[in-house]
Amino acid sequence: MSNFLTRDFLLNTETARKLYFEYAAKSPIIDYHCHVSPREIYEDKRFNNITELWLSSDHYKWRLMRSNGVDEYYITGDADPYEKFLKFAETLPKAIGNPMYHWCHLELKNYFGYDGVLNADTAPEVWNLCEEKLKDASMSVRGIIKQSNVVFIGTTDDPVDSLEYHKLLAKDESMSATVAPSFRPDKALNIDKAGWRDYISLLSEVSGVSITDMSSLKSALTQRMEHFASCGCKASDHGLDRMIYAEADKNTLDAILSKGLAGEAVTEHEAEAFKTDLLVHCASEYVRLGWAMQLHYNCLRNPNSVMFKKLGADTGFDCIGPHNGSTALAKLLDRLNSEGILPRTVLYSLDASDNSFLDTLIGAFQGTEVQGKLQHGSAWWFNDNKQGMRDQLVSLANLSLLGNFIGMLTDSRSFLSYTRHEYFRRILCGLIGEWVEGGEYPCDDTALGNIISDICYNNAKRYFKI
Repeated sequence: MSNFLTRDFLLNTETARKLYFEYAAKSPIIDYHCHVSPREIYEDKRFNNITELWLSSDHYKWRLMRSNGVDEYYITGDADPYEKFLKFAETLPKAIGNPMYHWCHLELKNYFGYDGVLNADTAPEVWNLCEEKLKDASMSVRGIIKQSNVVFIGTTDDPVDSLEYHKLLAKDESMSATVAPSFRPDKALNIDKAGWRDYISLLSEVSGVSITDMSSLKSALTQRMEHFASCGCKASDHGLDRMIYAEADKNTLDAILSKGLAGEAVTEHEAEAFKTDLLVHCASEYVRLGWAMQLHYNCLRNPNSVMFKKLGADTGFDCIGPHNGSTALAKLLDRLNSEGILPRTVLYSLDASDNSFLDTLIGAFQGTEVQGKLQHGSAWWFNDNKQGMRDQLVSLANLSLLGNFIGMLTDSRSFLSYTRHEYFRRILCGLIGEWVEGGEYPCDDTALGNIISDICYNNAKRYFKI
């Protein structure tokens, strides 16, 4: 029986251990999609305690605590930080099989030097250890980034953002990693959601473009894209509840926009046509600017209306959506390809049953601009667990070219989440080690080393033009 979280964690073959320690572990981290704060990076934020660092914005942990019957007072409420930590420590031992159990202990081990197990009994010890360690300069935000060997961070930013902290970071020679914005125009597209009209007013003000029709709305978005480009943007990101595709002529689209500006409700088909037209415009601009486009879809947002009214969006109450959207996605890609405006594109479905579809779809639209122009993104959100990652890797290997995969991202608001790259790399090396020792691939050090180094670092560096 193996001990818990040893040096060889998840590395069950000699080949896996060799690949991980000689190649994966040494590769720098390109975290091309995350939700950390550029302001906190610039200000080099320090944390007072492990609760502030761990529990202040981590929806994964909140969901575990809710599943354990913990009162919201100890999750997002005003409970004392130590009380919140105790409630989480009481919950964690029940999370067997959940990646959070592994992530938390990897974080405690890597950043705090704690080799024990967190539970209700050890919570006071861990709290005191972390509190003392957080006084060290290496545990500031920049210290964490540096010791994690992170060389690039792609934050997620709204078109109306001034990007002031990105500008300041670009001038700061003491910053060890490049921090670049990513263009996230969801609020401009979501004509069917509350707050859209107010957002368009703000977009008009920030861009200096009076938005009265589709042409002016597109001009406003393009103006903001230019602003992002001047700040080093490498990619966009679209969060779509479901994949959509619908066509409409210019006059119809202008009429839909007018309805939205007047505060009138639009139909589902009208909203889809509106979003499709803006997606096409954005894609054409991404090609011009040399950006990659990321599409995240199949998420059911806020199914719990009671908690949505109480806490608002992005508080840990979303789930995998019931929508498929395969035909719509294929139609969108075909249109972009037909018009010569298909950018480098990374596709993420929250529904893991879409793995085979995505891996075959990307094969229908590959190009010569870069190896792996169309990518099936890493196992996302509810799928970034051991089985979800293996399933995504196996499907990609079976149906496409695993060697061109751009690898892992954190998609996180926590600065300790860089351990997710380690988790992914161990799973990757473990899987490939099994194939090699099972006689399914030659034990060729050069070829295997290139595959691991490329997936962990080189492919993303090339893909995002870093």
